[in-house]
Amino acid sequence: MTQLSDRVLNMATSATLAMAAKARELKAEGKDIIGLSLGEPDFNTPDFIKEAAIQAVNDNYNSYTPVDGYGELKDAIITKFKRDNNLSYTPSQIVVSTGAKQALANIAAVLLNKGDEVILPCPYWVSYSDIVKLNDGVPVEVKTSIENDFKLTPQQLEEAITPKTKMIWYSSPCNPSGSVYSKKELRAIADILQNHPNIIVVSDEIYEHINFIGGHSSMAEFDDMFDRTVTVNGVSKAFAMTGWRIGYIGAPEAIARACNKMQGQITSGANCIAQRAVITALNESPSRVQYMIDEFKLRRELILGLLNDIEGFKTNVPEGAFYVFPDISHFFGKTLKGQYIENATDFSLFLLEHANVATVTGIAFGNPSCIRISYAASQEQIIEAIRRIKDAVS
Repeated sequence: MTQLSDRVLNMATSATLAMAAKARELKAEGKDIIGLSLGEPDFNTPDFIKEAAIQAVNDNYNSYTPVDGYGELKDAIITKFKRDNNLSYTPSQIVVSTGAKQALANIAAVLLNKGDEVILPCPYWVSYSDIVKLNDGVPVEVKTSIENDFKLTPQQLEEAITPKTKMIWYSSPCNPSGSVYSKKELRAIADILQNHPNIIVVSDEIYEHINFIGGHSSMAEFDDMFDRTVTVNGVSKAFAMTGWRIGYIGAPEAIARACNKMQGQITSGANCIAQRAVITALNESPSRVQYMIDEFKLRRELILGLLNDIEGFKTNVPEGAFYVFPDISHFFGKTLKGQYIENATDFSLFLLEHANVATVTGIAFGNPSCIRISYAASQEQIIEAIRRIKDAVS
């Protein structure tokens, strides 16, 4: 019998991907499942980006790419960082990866030693914790509340820091809560970190453009944080390019070089055709994809209105991304249609079985009282899904 490594045996399966797989299985069995579990825009990749990819194929881009990305793509990323975030990077500070997830894995691999602690404000993106543990780090979960829009406070950060703290990871806009940190809120966190100069910040900004409040702030904007912040981004969400698998970082040069070294032994450079398409995507104004953001905002208003009409669902107003993260602890300890609901996982599975709607348990994001519902689906699907949920819990 094959003996698998402790590393993989101790690693959790991605809850979002597991629920999506379960939903696909049920669909294959003929069940009418509405999938609100995956963080995937339901738009097509814009035509101007697809045309750039077709041109790259016709231009015979088919060879290995530089490990850290084409020079032209790095230039486009540098332009984007300056234009959108007022951040000035050099080519040696940029690394292109096979999605932002690989970028995060690289960062953990090159910075963490056994026992190093990484502060994760809860809720956090589902893979943060296991990426940290996979690299012998210790995730330190800091609970936030729906009343505070699931945001970390400076006091909470200060209380979580120990001599073993190596990094803090957060996303803004946040997956799964949709919370957006303002510049003032980031400055308050940065002020705490001034007393702890060795802590590195990983700022995951993959949802940057899906922002409903008209302004995005980056931790690296502050002069006293620039040299200790790794800014992670990519094209999956804003450009509806999830399957193209291109992410990137802007980082202190030593970290970028280390990520390049690590990636050179794991995957080498990212896909050549996708990289050529992303050059075109990033060189264009973000206004080219504003129609998607406008539609997501309409869907947010729609789904919040519908959820607020269901007794037991407690919501706040997410300022970005395309998720709602309602507190459903009202149902804990109750029996619905013969099924006892002990926690968010039970509730999420109950909705899949009795409402034919796929969501994700908040336990996977470090918050056992909530579920994540994606509204990256048509308005018709959202209306029908929430109708089913309301019927199931009534």
